[in-house]
Amino acid sequence: MTERPLEGQHAIVIGGGSGIGLGSARLLARDGARVTIAGRTESKLQDAAAQLRDEDGVEVAWIGCDVLDAANVRDAVEFASDDGKLHIAVVVPGGGSIRPVLLFGDDQFSEEIDKNVRPVYLLLKYAGLAMVRAGHGSFVAISSTAAVFSSRYLASYSAGKAAVDHLVRIAADELGELGVRVNCVRPGMTRTPTTAGAFANDAMMAEFLAGQSIKRHGEVDDIAQAVRYLAGPESSWVTGQAITVDGGHTLRAFVDYAKLIDFPDIRQAALDARSAG
Repeated sequence: MTERPLEGQHAIVIGGGSGIGLGSARLLARDGARVTIAGRTESKLQDAAAQLRDEDGVEVAWIGCDVLDAANVRDAVEFASDDGKLHIAVVVPGGGSIRPVLLFGDDQFSEEIDKNVRPVYLLLKYAGLAMVRAGHGSFVAISSTAAVFSSRYLASYSAGKAAVDHLVRIAADELGELGVRVNCVRPGMTRTPTTAGAFANDAMMAEFLAGQSIKRHGEVDDIAQAVRYLAGPESSWVTGQAITVDGGHTLRAFVDYAKLIDFPDIRQAALDARSAG
């Protein structure tokens, strides 16, 4: 029987309890990796592990982890490692508000950028050290198409994901000589529990499809397959890259949320801010 391509490798997927993380964990485990899923909500992780066992016949470990807490991420990497060595790391969490750029709270903007960048950096740091100890490894971050074109009203999210993309390039440049590859995947609008609210908005979904050359929405497996490719031996000569999986959306332009969501009047907000000052 042919050995599975990831047999004997240890992997961690932060954000593995649902959506893209769960889909990625499924493919890694199917191909033989010893996978640990991590995230904040332990009940979600338990349910995800049970789902993979019952539906796919694969066993994964799980550990609770606050992705913004360095000690938690370090401990999760140690839990997922084999004698301090790790071979695959995937990090999914991120997010941000939909609002005009001038109306973010003074601290809100930087907090939302950190929500996208900090989990990537922390896992890169601790998983990267474990990969160096292993002699090789593949790190995959989930970025976004919002990183590469003007995504109006998504300023914090877009800026955070653009930072992720550049962090990936720099880390890949530094770590390649140590045997560690660093890449990211940029999903387009993909059906996950996180995007359920958007998918319930028919007008919004129609706008996304109108801006794509392939007229269907993304599914978890579309993104997970790209993650699996970057994690495995098939991409052994690939590093510092961002694979965009978006149905052709970035060939055109991002949707105009102002046509779909009611925003405050910016001119009135500017007057109100002057009066309040």
